[in-house]
Amino acid sequence: MLRYFLPFYLLLALLTAASLPAAAQASITPVIDWKAPATLPTYLLQQVHQQYAPRRLALDAALASAAGTQAYRDSARARFRRVLGPLPARSPLRARVTGTVPQGGFQIEKVIYESLPHHHVTANLYLPEGKGKKPAALLFCGHEQTSKATPSYQLTARLLARNGFVVLVIDPVSQGERMQLVDPSGKFLTRGGTTEHTLLNAQATLLGTNLPAEELWDNVRSLDYLLTRPEVDAARVGCLGNSGGATQTAYFMAYDDRVQVAALCSYVAAGERNLTLTGPADGCVMLPGAGAAGLDVADWPIMFASKPLLLLTGRYDFVDQTDMNAAYADTRRAYTALGQAEKTDLFTYDDGHGISAPKRAAAVAWFRRWLGASGPLIAEGNDQPLPEAMLRCTATGQVATAFKEEVSLAAMHLAEARALASHRPAYSPETLPHVLIQQLGLGQSSTGAIKISEEPRDTLRLPNGLAWQGLLLRRDDEPPLPARLLLPAPGAPTRLVLWLPGQGMAAVLRDSAARLAAYQRQGTAVLLADLRGLGETTDPAAFNDPKYYNQEYRDAMLALHLGRPLLAQRVADVGTILTLLRNDSRFWQLPILLRADGRTALVALHAALLSPRVVKKPFPMTNDAPQPPGTAPVFGPGIEQVQVSSGPPSFQYYLENPAAKDAYSEVLPGVLRRYDVPDLRRALGKRLLP
Repeated sequence: MLRYFLPFYLLLALLTAASLPAAAQASITPVIDWKAPATLPTYLLQQVHQQYAPRRLALDAALASAAGTQAYRDSARARFRRVLGPLPARSPLRARVTGTVPQGGFQIEKVIYESLPHHHVTANLYLPEGKGKKPAALLFCGHEQTSKATPSYQLTARLLARNGFVVLVIDPVSQGERMQLVDPSGKFLTRGGTTEHTLLNAQATLLGTNLPAEELWDNVRSLDYLLTRPEVDAARVGCLGNSGGATQTAYFMAYDDRVQVAALCSYVAAGERNLTLTGPADGCVMLPGAGAAGLDVADWPIMFASKPLLLLTGRYDFVDQTDMNAAYADTRRAYTALGQAEKTDLFTYDDGHGISAPKRAAAVAWFRRWLGASGPLIAEGNDQPLPEAMLRCTATGQVATAFKEEVSLAAMHLAEARALASHRPAYSPETLPHVLIQQLGLGQSSTGAIKISEEPRDTLRLPNGLAWQGLLLRRDDEPPLPARLLLPAPGAPTRLVLWLPGQGMAAVLRDSAARLAAYQRQGTAVLLADLRGLGETTDPAAFNDPKYYNQEYRDAMLALHLGRPLLAQRVADVGTILTLLRNDSRFWQLPILLRADGRTALVALHAALLSPRVVKKPFPMTNDAPQPPGTAPVFGPGIEQVQVSSGPPSFQYYLENPAAKDAYSEVLPGVLRRYDVPDLRRALGKRLLP
């Protein structure tokens, strides 16, 4: 008897193919026939441009006169404070000097103080020789992990000190000796400061504040400390910073009236042009809602008008020089309108990012000019920066391990979340939808009719015999949603499953063939849909730096900048789908099972609560269907049941697990002041399947 043997690798391939669902062996063509991954970021940037268009008109009109400029400046300040949110009350600084490093012509003190109770700030104070009160400067560090010990910042502080300035160089939160996410031994839980900034900003946003505001408060208390020093003249205080430190400087000088002079080097802020060119920045830069408030890069310098302000730029900096030139032009126009054109200037050097020697020299000359330093100008010589260890303020190198009672920002966030949870009301299923409407901003749309339509596409025929009709669901001024519809055969459907896969509908078609075939045999219609930014419109990984711990950081941060969180936009997408269903004679009376997982789980919980179980008649395809007074909007046909899996158990989860990934996909600003996910689950009751 003859025996035939296949090579092992070929046998394995055949066995693997036989074990896969039939759908997994077929090519699943996309519904969208253009480069779909560009869809959502393109849409969001278009929204950014639309949002900023009125600002440009208002600014141009305002800068035509002194009165208009003052009104614009004051309005920008008020909008900035509104975006920042409330800041804490002052508490005792409990300042101490832990060491002194003598240098020629000045000395460096190692200083520690508390910006909040049991929350320590580490800083170096550069004290020039000589008696009498001296001008002072706060120096804010960029994103270097060595922070106050970074050579360029040391050299800047040393040059200022040699020119008669008292200089306080501050470790920002999550840098230097102030890492916030560490284990009990002091080991970092993330990859570094910019990751910490970003994760902490997500946590703070859930509580209704933000990391830039928390960083600002550290700097306010740092100036409080500086003004306790007898060597400092309180009437002659300036601030300067580089890169992320320039962002701190911009926010600080726009907030604290005690600052008299400022300099911004390699200035970074979130605005129309840089969001378009380079996308969102680190969490300490991004102010949720800044776009909705109409705040662009030039507005923080304008808020400082007409106090002396210098911009320092590198012609070959990755911070766009064209954007900096435009920001300076607007700033100059504001100062000119106020009759103070000489109080602002732009210094550009042919180098890149950072406060190099030529920029340091320009900054010192600017501070000497406007703060009245005495004595001759001293140029930078052969000063050498000190080793980082010589400048440490703590015995261990980290406040987290140096102080047993240290309270990190992450711990503060969690404590506040728990306190809020203990005081939140117990919502009924009837009252919670009103809270959701307000939180999601779904009641802020226009009052006119909005066209919603479905565009038939190809039919996808899989090897298992299932025929999936492709649909492109369109709504005016919103990105289109790809979908596929499976109808039972023969006969009319008796139930509808609306399935919103977190990994996209192609994954369901590949991996859930048996479940889909069972639905068809049971007389159930299935509508698979990719919500915006998921499935076919997923933003490529190349545009989402892994240091941000979020696979859709670009989309999520653009959405927050707009004041329209990604989660809220996806809930609105479900409303679009349900509106189409309630106007389709095949479906509008059918009970609906809403299935979701992963990034669509919280979307489904919100959408189900906004949809009644039963709708007695179809409604016009508008966003303003008539509703009884005092009721929440009808959100599509009746969602009878909801089944979700693998989503976060709560918003508080991201505070309990501060290094968790993809938090921004779920962030709703201030949501923990209103409700949490368990409230949604309780309100759904028996409608929520296990």
